[in-house]
Amino acid sequence: MSNEFIISQLPSNKILLDGKEFHFFSGTSYLGMNQDEDFKTLLIEGLNRYGMSFGSSRNGNLQLDIYDQAEEKLAHWVGAEKALTVSSGMLAGQVVAQYLKTQSVTFFYAPHTHAANFHEPNMSLPKISFEDWANNIRQDVLEKNASHSVIICNSCDALKLAPYHFKWTSQLPDNQRITLIIDDSHGLGITGKNGSGIFSQIVAKSNVKLVVVSSLHKAMGIAGGVIFGETNFIETLRQTAFFASCSPIAPAYLYAYLHANAIYDKNRLKLQSNIERFASQITNEVSLFNSIPNYPVYFTFQDDLYDYLYRKNIFIYSFAYPIKTGKPNTRIVLSAWHEEEQIDLLAVKIKDFYQSHSFSTAVTV
Repeated sequence: MSNEFIISQLPSNKILLDGKEFHFFSGTSYLGMNQDEDFKTLLIEGLNRYGMSFGSSRNGNLQLDIYDQAEEKLAHWVGAEKALTVSSGMLAGQVVAQYLKTQSVTFFYAPHTHAANFHEPNMSLPKISFEDWANNIRQDVLEKNASHSVIICNSCDALKLAPYHFKWTSQLPDNQRITLIIDDSHGLGITGKNGSGIFSQIVAKSNVKLVVVSSLHKAMGIAGGVIFGETNFIETLRQTAFFASCSPIAPAYLYAYLHANAIYDKNRLKLQSNIERFASQITNEVSLFNSIPNYPVYFTFQDDLYDYLYRKNIFIYSFAYPIKTGKPNTRIVLSAWHEEEQIDLLAVKIKDFYQSHSFSTAVTV
């Protein structure tokens, strides 16, 4: 069965395919913000005030105050000195990568680092586990003995759901200049204290400068991206031609963000409730999945689960990524927009699938 469809409405907790209603457990709208009615109301208020977009360089001679206000709030939320917003998560990674490319640096990429952070296209990444890479990175940096080392990784394995530990960041050499870049696109908004992501969780020595880049389009429901770091570094990025030539986030989204504290808090609690409800019902069947505690995504090597659930009018994530010709990546994605009845139905169908296949041992990487 083909798992590629075209629809004419934005997904929420349900979608219509060929006239049939399906429960939708895919995508990356973890907090359900892109269909939240209260958030839509704020966005409409922002549109009425600021229009559809701001067609100007952020370094132009006329500035909108909404950008500084939103960036100050974002930085304070995650515990960074400064934040800089751009129009996509991909662009956030590239503003940093393209600037560092012009400096005398040596790049160290972790396995599965997102392509948004490549300083050259089609980078070759290590073919080892993240754990093995983390155990080796200190020695790798020491052996290169570069004047400026740049280490780049994701905050977690959001494809196959492997948690990453970051004890290694406090063990990096202290006699070299190091910049550590972490892509937190799948964590910001739902992990860390109050959803603030990974920034404040990283322990590093004074010679290690931390930079976190992230999409805002996933959990946060904002069509844009953000860079967090020290004030001097962020101000340097802002003065680059690469940043100056980029269109900014539509200001209406930042207006909505500034007024949406209660909405984010409500949806974060709802998401955690959904995760706990689902996890409590699949205690026997959990061996089907790779998962991270309190995280809303469940990866499985059993790709036929997609077809099975599709026949039960449940639509889950299953396609090759990032290369379309690769093996499908099959995952269940929970969101704040799911109702309890949907969570219960999904759990029942997972149990049925498990029993019909007579699984008896854990499925591991």
